[in-house]
Amino acid sequence: MTTAHPHPPIPKAELHLHIEGTLEPELAFRLAERNGVALPYASEEELRRAYSFSDLQSFLDLYYALMAVLRTEEDFADLANAYLARAKEQGVRHAEIFFDPQAHTARGVPIGTVIEGLGRALDAAQETYGITTRLIMCFLRDESAESALETFETARPYLDRITAVGLDSAEVGNPPSKFREVYARAREAGLKCVAHAGEEGPPAYVWEALDVLGVDRVDHGVRCMEDADLVARLAAEQVPLTVCPLSNVRLRVIDDLADHPLPAMLDAGLLVTVNSDDPAYFGGYAHDNFTAVRDALRLDQETLRTLARNSFTASFLDEGTRAAYLKEVDAHGR
Repeated sequence: MTTAHPHPPIPKAELHLHIEGTLEPELAFRLAERNGVALPYASEEELRRAYSFSDLQSFLDLYYALMAVLRTEEDFADLANAYLARAKEQGVRHAEIFFDPQAHTARGVPIGTVIEGLGRALDAAQETYGITTRLIMCFLRDESAESALETFETARPYLDRITAVGLDSAEVGNPPSKFREVYARAREAGLKCVAHAGEEGPPAYVWEALDVLGVDRVDHGVRCMEDADLVARLAAEQVPLTVCPLSNVRLRVIDDLADHPLPAMLDAGLLVTVNSDDPAYFGGYAHDNFTAVRDALRLDQETLRTLARNSFTASFLDEGTRAAYLKEVDAHGR
């Protein structure tokens, strides 16, 4: 049970959150028991100790292994509800949630089970937690382009529940251009587009995400700072970047949070947001990330307010709801 924050956290939107990455050890063991799945760990403590990663791949190996406990609609609803309860405590008012259908269909779990289960929790989220939500279907970039297309077609009956498509998993060697065709189909279907780019992959991947996939938002994008022309473009076009500071440190994208490029990105006029990515694995949810960058980078209250405003500006909300949330941010702590 987490304690209440002495000061209520600033209202914020979370735009970079993998629902499978919110699987805390306690819930993993509970679902394992419910579904008769044997986990290769003796206890929750032993599993938590395994959450120590040398790079993106070492994290992904554990991340996919633990998904074995997710089998039924109820499992996916429980997973989403556990996240939403924590998100509420962290000041999250709106969440745009990634899910990885291929990681489940590959295990024999139908895509409908995943979407209906998550949907059950998300449909009640506003009433239960005061959080509006959107669902983003991600393709695993280390799978084939054909697999992504097949996944998209299988998801067609559920597209009314899905706001956008995304691209995640092992970045290096899997450029955005590999997924040109499935993104074209998603845009034809009226969906928004986002993609992980410029986390472990080079700035060139960010250019491709913009020019080949036509993304509305870049997930991570921290390595854009290595390319002055790219920074100028992202600033001019106000393309949102969903930065995940604690994740960057845990996956060794950045060695020390005190060296994070977030202040330089803000100074460059980039539309940066702060998010938690896979919070169960990376040591913190949305407000924990805000607090961590505040302390490590000595950010003042006005900068945190800018980051919170940016999160709603960068969201896929309708204008009326966005304006209401921005008012909440401006009123916070005044």
